[in-house]
Amino acid sequence: VQLQASGGGLVQPGGSLRLSCAASGFTLRYQTIGWFRQAPGKEREGVSCIVNSDGSTYYADSVKGRFTISRDNARNAVYLQMNSLKPEDTAVYYCATTKFCSLGATTWARFVASWGQGTLVTVSS
Repeated sequence: VQLQASGGGLVQPGGSLRLSCAASGFTLRYQTIGWFRQAPGKEREGVSCIVNSDGSTYYADSVKGRFTISRDNARNAVYLQMNSLKPEDTAVYYCATTKFCSLGATTWARFVASWGQGTLVTVSS
């Protein structure tokens, strides 16, 4: 199943954006969902993860305290609220089903079966 990320754009340093993750014909509440990003010339990395069973959330150290992952079961959506954005947050952001959030951000990509279309976030003045 491929998930669709949206909500990216151009924002100034210190600004905020909210990304959305949606799926048609697939219920997100029963899945563990991860947000990932890939900057130019770099490998894709885990950003945040939310567990299906209890809603526990996990974050990469680089975004802890600035990003918040949440889930809206009524809308069948998962969000990534990004505050205090920095130029180094510039990347294409993806959402995907994953597993075992507690293993840490460096592991989440291993459990992704397929990648959908990402959304570009550019942080620049």
